[in-house]
Amino acid sequence: MGLIGLSCRPEQGNRTDHVKKPDWLKIKLNTNDNYKDLKKMMREKNLHTVCEEARCPNIHECWGERRTATFMILGAVCTRACRFCAVKTGLPTELDIAEPERVADSVALMNLKHTVVTAVARDDLKDGGSAIFAETIRAIRRKNPFTTVEVLPSDMGGVYENLERLMDAKPDILNHNIETVRRLTPRVRARATYDRSLELLLRAKEMQPEIPTKSSLMLGLGETHEEILETMDDLRAHKVDIMTIGQYLQPTKKHLKVQKYYSPQEFAELRKIAMSKGFSHCEAGPLVRSSYHADEQVNAAARERQRLGDEQLESLQS
Repeated sequence: MGLIGLSCRPEQGNRTDHVKKPDWLKIKLNTNDNYKDLKKMMREKNLHTVCEEARCPNIHECWGERRTATFMILGAVCTRACRFCAVKTGLPTELDIAEPERVADSVALMNLKHTVVTAVARDDLKDGGSAIFAETIRAIRRKNPFTTVEVLPSDMGGVYENLERLMDAKPDILNHNIETVRRLTPRVRARATYDRSLELLLRAKEMQPEIPTKSSLMLGLGETHEEILETMDDLRAHKVDIMTIGQYLQPTKKHLKVQKYYSPQEFAELRKIAMSKGFSHCEAGPLVRSSYHADEQVNAAARERQRLGDEQLESLQS
């Protein structure tokens, strides 16, 4: 069954006309005390979040209502220049070895049940930043033993010793984004390749079979319905458990233009298709991003850790 009103013909990559943003993409601003407190804490701890650096449309919901945040480690300057991403590009500065402890302290201050840790691509580092990633997981676990941890690394140049170093720290979810369909990958992503991302996801599952893997697809760059389904099939063939599907939003005039805005009904249909293909969980919607409602996607073992944490908190309060 095809998507409602979705053409199977790819849009031309050089079109210049502007596609009007629909009403369902209007964002509710919420600058309440939670939002202000989190912003203040991030500045005091000298921490970065992908929520701010990548101009995530859900920042007001996550910071103002859910009190969650996605930490971005390894600095705020990326060595890649993907044509969809708002994160700064350039030559990163020195490595901050104290960063893992500051992230762990912030997780404790926020009293998070689930936290997501991502990073800029650090192609300048031999280990791709995997040592800092692994230490951040361990630091969070030392100071927050009942908090579940999801990580979202780059492909780390396809060096699987780096991936193994990260997986040995045993995150609760390994997330790596495919971002777009195979045909559009060379135009959308910098240095990363479609097959390398699939291979990383499969290798992660082979290294730690009990850890769920996850990937995200953004729509609106000129992909066809058939290509979306092919990407779903490729992810399942590489043992990916969880999928998120969202709308690409052009962050600045320098970035790729939006070719199509998908309706909430189209996203709902894509979610049904994804679940029918065997994904254990799928979030799909215009404002869905890779870490959107990530706390709802952890597996049974991780939920048990969260339950024990709730019980401990209740015993301390009684």
